[in-house]
Amino acid sequence: MALAALTAVALTGLTGLTPAAANAPGSPGTPAAPVAVFTEDFENGQGAQPTLLTDYTGAGPVHQTYTADPAWLRNCNGYLTSLDAPTTEPAGAGCGSGAWSIVKNLASALGTWSGAADPAANHAVTAYTQADPGGGKVQLQTAEPIPLPAANRFLTFSVDVAATSCYTNAPLLSFYLLDGQTALPTSTAPINACANPGSVVGGVSVGTYASNGSVLFSGTSAGIRLINDQASGNGNDGAFDNVRLLDATPQLDLGFSPATRPVGAPATLTFTLTNTSELAAKNGWSFTTALPSGLRLTDDATTTTCGNGSLTAGAGNSVAVGGDLAAGQASCTVTAHVTSTDPGTYQLCAGAVTDRVGIDPPGCASVTFTAPVFDARSNAARVYSPLLPLGPIAPSAHSCTTAPGSDSHGLVSTGLGTLGSLGVISTDASGTVGPDGTRTAAAHASIAHLSLLGGLISADAVDTSAQARSVLTSSGPGPVSLQGTSTLTGLRVAGVAVGANPPPNTTVGLPLVGSVVLNEQTAIGGGKGITVNALHVTLLTGVQLTLGTATAALLSSTDTCPAV
Repeated sequence: MALAALTAVALTGLTGLTPAAANAPGSPGTPAAPVAVFTEDFENGQGAQPTLLTDYTGAGPVHQTYTADPAWLRNCNGYLTSLDAPTTEPAGAGCGSGAWSIVKNLASALGTWSGAADPAANHAVTAYTQADPGGGKVQLQTAEPIPLPAANRFLTFSVDVAATSCYTNAPLLSFYLLDGQTALPTSTAPINACANPGSVVGGVSVGTYASNGSVLFSGTSAGIRLINDQASGNGNDGAFDNVRLLDATPQLDLGFSPATRPVGAPATLTFTLTNTSELAAKNGWSFTTALPSGLRLTDDATTTTCGNGSLTAGAGNSVAVGGDLAAGQASCTVTAHVTSTDPGTYQLCAGAVTDRVGIDPPGCASVTFTAPVFDARSNAARVYSPLLPLGPIAPSAHSCTTAPGSDSHGLVSTGLGTLGSLGVISTDASGTVGPDGTRTAAAHASIAHLSLLGGLISADAVDTSAQARSVLTSSGPGPVSLQGTSTLTGLRVAGVAVGANPPPNTTVGLPLVGSVVLNEQTAIGGGKGITVNALHVTLLTGVQLTLGTATAALLSSTDTCPAV
């Protein structure tokens, strides 16, 4: 078992501590109260008559009984009493003149400190030493183990203590956790109410004290031992009440920052361990988490504010995390960088956190990685006419999705009415993701044996392509590079031969008819895409005809799609 180095301190914030609800995720960095898994208030079945500690039985369901060294059961020691007790000490108590009334006041002072409805009726285990008890002797010990709700938990103690005669030797109390016959210390410095009072009530120093350390306990039951290290009977006068065995296991929280990132870019995954409010040291906590499929560590750059904090990549997609919380430390963090080349939302929850030792499970956290949206489209022809629009003919599209894919279509021939005819047609559109994460949107259209306007425009074949490409970098997708081409084989306009690769947006007039733009290229989507028309015919009648259209764009998730 891991054992923290401790000192005992007065904790006024633990006054009147009662069993708390289990820790819950969602407030990283804000300590919650430890959970009291066992509390003894020494009130079960008690009235005005004092009871020797060894004759007392605690409340159910544990019904705990207690033992102590004989030195702490005689000479005015070891009685459960209250201010309401008779003025005469029990027979054989050994208090002597005036001591019994002081003993009763100790119990009342603790009742006032804890906020009891009637402090005079509050019972505590008292001591007014009338002889040297000897140092390091047991003042209280449980007779039977206390069942624990779970193993691998951090356990510590708190107790209400009163002390008087502080001008001389003070009681020095130290708690031990019992694992069978093995005593595990929970502090390296004893509780000294004289030196560290939470308050002074009627001349009595009082306070609630907890260790600033804990024991990482692997068992399912434990005992309590309280030792008084003060050997002298000169002074050494006090009382204790409300002994609490505390589950002080820290809370694990998960978080991603920022919550949305482009694919390939790093997001910070933060594991936050939040202490419980007594701020005892918690040494040796650990856990393993399996990252969601598709999410991976980007590098070995781990940062931590936890003592001995570590994060180690394991088999598969697992990550092992461990470390310490120092005494007085409210929380600590271990961070790593994660990324994904696949767009989507990745959620990490308690079910993925296994091999938990000394932590409470987290809630869920998620991160979303966004990728450029494919917009690839093509068609063979389209007629824009106020009276009789036509097409698009043989359209293909892989558009408005981040997933790779493709589409293609073809026709043997088609007519355009009075505008002309087209031979064999093929179109295709695709979105691909390379092994290195490069994303490419591409579209293509081809037409064989084109004849328009009674032969005014003709070609053996036209081929058009458009491409938008983004290379994945360590900070996300790079800039979109665009490419568009048109190849016009055997093109003749008004009987004049035209080269196969005219410059973009070459305009040729058609006297008394209109005009035609060759290799028309237009940027779309705010510069993230391109549309290429092999031919764009505009007639004086207002009719427009596009042939061999290819569009390719890589858009952001907030861009309009299809792009314009």
